[in-house]
Amino acid sequence: MWTMTRILVVVVASLMLCVFGGGRTKADDSLPPLRDGNVPQTLDKLWGDYDPRAEPLEAETLKEWERDGVVCRVVRYRIGTFKGAPATMVGFYAFPKGATKLPGLLQIHGGGQSANLDGAVADAKRGYACLSLNWGGNKLNFGRDAPAYDGPNTDWGKLDATHPPQRNKSNHFAGPLTPDDYTLDPVESPRNSNWFLVLFAARRGITFLEQQPEVDPEKIGVYGHSMGGKLTTNLAAIDKRVRVAVPSCGGSGTVLESQVDVPGCAKGSPSPLELACVSDNSYIERLTCPILWLSPTNDFHAVIDNMAVTWRAIPDERVRFSISPHFNHHHGDDYAITQHLWFEQHLKGSFRMPSSPEIAVDLKAADGVPVVSVRPDQSRPVKRVDVYYSADPHVLTRFWRDGQAVEAGDRWQARCPVMSVDEPFFAFANVTYELPEAYRKIANPPGHGNTDVFTISSRVVSFAPAALAAAGVTATDKADRMIDDGSRSWHDWYRSNWGHPPLWRAFTRKLKDPKWRGTDGAKLVFDIRCESDNQLVVEFETNGWGAVEKGKPAISYNAVKQLKGSPDWQTVSVSLDELAATDPKFTAPLANWRTVTQLSVGPTGDVVRDGTKQPMPGKPWAGPREIRNLRWE
Repeated sequence: MWTMTRILVVVVASLMLCVFGGGRTKADDSLPPLRDGNVPQTLDKLWGDYDPRAEPLEAETLKEWERDGVVCRVVRYRIGTFKGAPATMVGFYAFPKGATKLPGLLQIHGGGQSANLDGAVADAKRGYACLSLNWGGNKLNFGRDAPAYDGPNTDWGKLDATHPPQRNKSNHFAGPLTPDDYTLDPVESPRNSNWFLVLFAARRGITFLEQQPEVDPEKIGVYGHSMGGKLTTNLAAIDKRVRVAVPSCGGSGTVLESQVDVPGCAKGSPSPLELACVSDNSYIERLTCPILWLSPTNDFHAVIDNMAVTWRAIPDERVRFSISPHFNHHHGDDYAITQHLWFEQHLKGSFRMPSSPEIAVDLKAADGVPVVSVRPDQSRPVKRVDVYYSADPHVLTRFWRDGQAVEAGDRWQARCPVMSVDEPFFAFANVTYELPEAYRKIANPPGHGNTDVFTISSRVVSFAPAALAAAGVTATDKADRMIDDGSRSWHDWYRSNWGHPPLWRAFTRKLKDPKWRGTDGAKLVFDIRCESDNQLVVEFETNGWGAVEKGKPAISYNAVKQLKGSPDWQTVSVSLDELAATDPKFTAPLANWRTVTQLSVGPTGDVVRDGTKQPMPGKPWAGPREIRNLRWE
């Protein structure tokens, strides 16, 4: 017999069904439909009281095998139900065979990438259980010794949070929050952002980890690269089950175009809704777990100037920095190892990371030269202290000078002369420590070698021109035709493919710095050794990232130099009239050196022949790879 109370419940439920629309109740989907079209305007409203443990995971193992004492699985779990259809995540799960109570790691790949088995296995060999998500839906990356697999992949159901966009031609990572056939809400909404959807899936991934019998649910960390770095930062902020985080090349936050008093940065003008619910900024404010910033100086995706602004409120005891000088979107080995050390400290208690170096800048020296002082934590043996500074406001093509710090008591000091007080001043310090023996030959992640040192960094500090003038800084530095005498090897360069003798390449942005910029009509000259006949491709990138001529393209020019095999130094000379563009669309010669933003050398490259771009493969390099006396004549 129906009571009046039961009748009222049915009536209310019917009314709610009409309000929420679509013929679905809230119980049908993982997230309720919008009420009266009102979209979340804050992170509190966006995430509300969502519980990533509430729905069954329906987790299953699609394939299992062993590699070098590590159990490897392809797994799948239910992300949730959206627009009445299920969405499922596939990934790799790896752990050392027979181990229990392991700390768990969630790995989040970057844009265009996929779940990485080699990385998960490397973590397992270090004593962790690792889940590597395949949120982008690309083909799984089994790495070496790939087993046969033709099973299911990630399926977002009626949504599409893959990257690059596969079904949906609109990119809801970089694009608008407006609705389309593959978005959650029928109006402009932060829930239409793919960042939100992948964060949702990652939170469910943490639920997967904490339910595994091998994992200690109280010891879960997260890391990710590029887009995965942004997701790592945001996930650590929004899900308190994350005990420690390491974002790589992501999560630098937004600095607004209206913030004209902040020097440098890559500034934007997001809508208020994007700034509140999609930008890193609101998430960074909520970070409470230990977090390591792992990103190089010139990264295009995690802009270091932005991080210096948006992360400044995170207390020193909670954050560390490891900043590879000169790199873009990858790290030196002694920087990459800090990720593992950070997890060892906070998930195992087996290591203690030194405190961040203290940095101070004295702008009031009597001779007008800024002096940077650094006090490192000396709880571990300090191998080296490097002070980097620059006056270049363009963060992506900036060359970071080494101030060549000298020890003075418990500090290191570097005099940092500038050529102009009309540009801002940026500085940070790196402190390199001896790496304990136990960590020198561990299973490193793909793309990185072993190292006997590790490097942590200070915060990045900056001063606007007005502050320099007010403090009495003067322009004391002068131009120098000697760019690099070679005495410090490749210290002012970054290198790629160094383990491949025919493919190696070394890059420097030093020619962009006014101190070493080429004068009109000068030739670039240097000495090199090459023990067998080979070629050297000398390449100049101009206007990189629109740094010199805004709105115009970046164009690369090169010259191919034939070298005779010899153990002796031989001289290479490059003039403007030898250079040709590497893109057939550009036929005009390079008029001067003033637009050069990067120089590189190596045995391979591209040239234009018969109107088409063609590779110029080199032979394996014989002998040392070094140059000296790089200069203008």
